[in-house]
Amino acid sequence: MSYVIEAHNLTKIYNPKTIPVYAVNGVDLQVEEGEFTALVGPSGSGKTTLLNLIGGLDYPTTGDVKIAGVDITKMSENKLIDFRLQNIGFVFQAYNLIPVLTASENVEFVMLMQKKPKREREQHAIELLKEVGLSDRLNNRPTELSGGQQQRVAVARALASKPRFILADEPTANLDSKSTENLLDIMAKLNKEDKMTFIFSTHDQRVIDKARRVVTLVDGKIVSDEKQTQSS
Repeated sequence: MSYVIEAHNLTKIYNPKTIPVYAVNGVDLQVEEGEFTALVGPSGSGKTTLLNLIGGLDYPTTGDVKIAGVDITKMSENKLIDFRLQNIGFVFQAYNLIPVLTASENVEFVMLMQKKPKREREQHAIELLKEVGLSDRLNNRPTELSGGQQQRVAVARALASKPRFILADEPTANLDSKSTENLLDIMAKLNKEDKMTFIFSTHDQRVIDKARRVVTLVDGKIVSDEKQTQSS
């Protein structure tokens, strides 16, 4: 079996020398290409920490994470930054768009860091924003966009690097019902048609209902891992 993500005996301990807190505690997780997976559990269960470890935004205390067979936990910070840029797309709860840039420029920014040619960057940004339904908002800055529109720009930006998978940390937390539905429809379409792999951390039942795999964490440990039929 070939996995795009393999986490083995993953542990993250905060305050190890005083009062240890096991944010993630001995997690094993494998994700195949094309999965649409939700990480769920109560606040403090370790969802975001696990997502950060998988995405190389943090180093584990013990264990390892392999992305397409490459062990990212043994990389230097500089190599890890470059690896993330080439392989992983991120969608954050707070959008994390650059305020002074337009929607198109925000999407282009990742490709600029990849040193892609200007014409290629511009054309791909237009295509991606069209795909998420924002072809009429190319030149708007984040303050001129609704929360749902900003999050769709964030999805387009995450796709810009042509990543192996996308990690989304509570992507619907700040959105109203209609914006959430639009965003989930876009992600589900990308997953189905482009085989894009998505992993969410979420409290949102609407996201959980869309997922085809639900991994539940409690106190840093996986307590259940279930496949489910995706709702229409």
